[in-house]
Amino acid sequence: MAASTNVKIHPSWKIHLQEEFSKPYFSSLVNFVKEEKRTKTIYPEGSFIFNAFEKCTFDQVKVVILGQDPYHGPGQANGLSFSVNPGVPMPPSLVNIFKERKADLNKPMPPNGDLSGWAKQGVLLLNATLTVAAKSPGSHQNKGWEEFTDAVIRTLSQEKEKLAFILWGAYAQKKGAVIDRDKHFVIESAHPSPFAAHRGFFGSRPFSRCNKYLMENEKEPIEW
Repeated sequence: MAASTNVKIHPSWKIHLQEEFSKPYFSSLVNFVKEEKRTKTIYPEGSFIFNAFEKCTFDQVKVVILGQDPYHGPGQANGLSFSVNPGVPMPPSLVNIFKERKADLNKPMPPNGDLSGWAKQGVLLLNATLTVAAKSPGSHQNKGWEEFTDAVIRTLSQEKEKLAFILWGAYAQKKGAVIDRDKHFVIESAHPSPFAAHRGFFGSRPFSRCNKYLMENEKEPIEW
């Protein structure tokens, strides 16, 4: 249980994920991240590791957007998938997300890539892996984070009703296998990265489709 008392995560999530924090894999994960921090720069900063859960409580969740790794460059990762803080240049995938938003909703390019406004409306911006070593993409994969975030998705699927899950790319789609598609709406397309966006991300209209589903189920649409 020791690990669970140190996890800085919103109380609403702690209630639903308590069992995970008590499992051996999570203790091993905590120890791994602590050890990495002794010798390396780790992103995001400690207070932002569970930022997605702070900005969007369990009760608020209406939409889930799955990412893979946090950004691994200086100042980029802020604990929300695809998001960067104001003043940080937008990574290419995020630029493409906003291009699709413009095509879908006719909204102009925003002044920055901070997606916390989405999170505060009920969009859980969840990465599969919540930490990464600087300049080392994938360095914290297969250390336990994926088991934890699988549990997050499974818990949401089981305990909530009529959520919209947005799964961009094969990795997110595979991770979304635990979603009950009879209860929830799943939007799948290619990933917004420059390597894949032209293979079905552009033109997929995820934002309007998501809002249509929310409104059909008497939920407030997201101001994307």
